[in-house]
Amino acid sequence: MKQQGFTLIELMVVLVIIGIASAAISLTIKPDPLHLLRKDAERLSQLLQVAQAEAHADGRPITWRADAKGFRFNRQRDDGQGLDTFEDDDPLRPRLWESTPMQISLEPRQTLVLNAEWINPPLRMVLSDGQHSLSLQRDAAGLMRVVSQP
Repeated sequence: MKQQGFTLIELMVVLVIIGIASAAISLTIKPDPLHLLRKDAERLSQLLQVAQAEAHADGRPITWRADAKGFRFNRQRDDGQGLDTFEDDDPLRPRLWESTPMQISLEPRQTLVLNAEWINPPLRMVLSDGQHSLSLQRDAAGLMRVVSQP
């Protein structure tokens, strides 16, 4: 009597072929640009709150600057000689955007300075990758939230 079915080797070969094909397909799929933009906005929201807490604790204002490639935080050094760029501070170190090039619109139009004041004026920042836009909004209590743009 002859048995029918597949050998273990044949099953393993098929699984390896399926694995290689699925890996090739997943490498060719580009990430969703809106997902990357939202990830950047959420990360920035959290880091701005960390920087605000640092400014409250330290008493020195922290400045946030951004361009199309990335963003960074700065503050005056303790000795007054130059700027601290937070190169060795993991949460506040300079970072690159995942969505590039990034377009940033800050309202009111000014440099973003996070100071030791507990009540801050409202802030609205629009991040755009050219196709999609998201807004970061800060209320007077300092809470940041990400809002989808119409």
